[in-house]
Amino acid sequence: MKNDVAVEALSALAHDGRLAIFRLLVKAGPQGLAAGDIARKLATAPNTMSAQLLILSNAGLLQARREGRSIIYTADFAQMTALLKFLTEDCCSGHPEICQPLSAAVAQHCTPKRSTCR
Repeated sequence: MKNDVAVEALSALAHDGRLAIFRLLVKAGPQGLAAGDIARKLATAPNTMSAQLLILSNAGLLQARREGRSIIYTADFAQMTALLKFLTEDCCSGHPEICQPLSAAVAQHCTPKRSTCR
């Protein structure tokens, strides 16, 4: 991942509403949620939700697919993984104990049978 891509993703997440959307979609997993359901769950006006989803999509953090009359949004787990790798690739400087809490958190919340974290 290049610096500019990471900056765009982090900038998109640096907003309470967009961070809440992204976290909700990570929890929803690969099946995702319809835009209207996201708006209802987060008590957000539909026009505001559309703008927030567009910013997250343009940052590469979401994927969208049409199912009938609904647009289903999912977190882009490959992009999320790339961002986390980018943020931690130079971690530790030979001191793995620095990154151990992060590794433990991932191991605790993610299982091989699931493609997402809980």
